[in-house]
Amino acid sequence: MIADQAYLASLPTKRMGAGCLLRDEYGRVLLVKPNYKPVWEIPGGVVEHNESPKQCCWRELREELGLEREVGRLLVVDYNHSTEAKSESLMFIFDGGTLSPTEITSIQVCPDELDSFSFFTPENLPAAMTHSLKERVLVAWQNLSKLHDVYWENRAKGSHMA
Repeated sequence: MIADQAYLASLPTKRMGAGCLLRDEYGRVLLVKPNYKPVWEIPGGVVEHNESPKQCCWRELREELGLEREVGRLLVVDYNHSTEAKSESLMFIFDGGTLSPTEITSIQVCPDELDSFSFFTPENLPAAMTHSLKERVLVAWQNLSKLHDVYWENRAKGSHMA
C-alpha cells in the first residue's frame, strides 16, 4: 500500500549527521579544520538522502581524508533540540579505530573542504569547537571502553544520558 502523499509531506524532518572518532597510537583524537567555518570538527558530515549514518561516515572519511577504512560500532547518538539557528537533529559518532603512522602520513586533506587536521587529547580539545560537539566527542571517547552505545540529549540547559 502506498502512503498518502499529503500524510508523508506532513511528517517531521530532522537533520542527521555522522562522524568518526579516529585515534593515533597515543589515543589522541583526530579533528579536522573546515575551511568554510571557524570551528574544529570530527571527520564526517550530513547524511544524504537514502544513506545510512554509517555509510555517510565511511563516505566522508574517503572524501575528506582519502581514507578507505571500515567504520566500527556506534559510540553515541545525540539528539539536539531545535534552536533559532538550527533545526532539530540526530548526530552519530562511530568508532573509526586507531590509525597507524603510515595511514596518518597517507591522509590527503580535501582542499575544497578542509584546511588541516590535528590530534588532540581530551584535556586539550580546541576552544574553536562547538560546545555540543565537544560534549558529544567526550562522551564517545569515554564510551570506547564500554560494550554499548550511548543515547545523549544535548540540551541548552543541561545534558542527559540514557
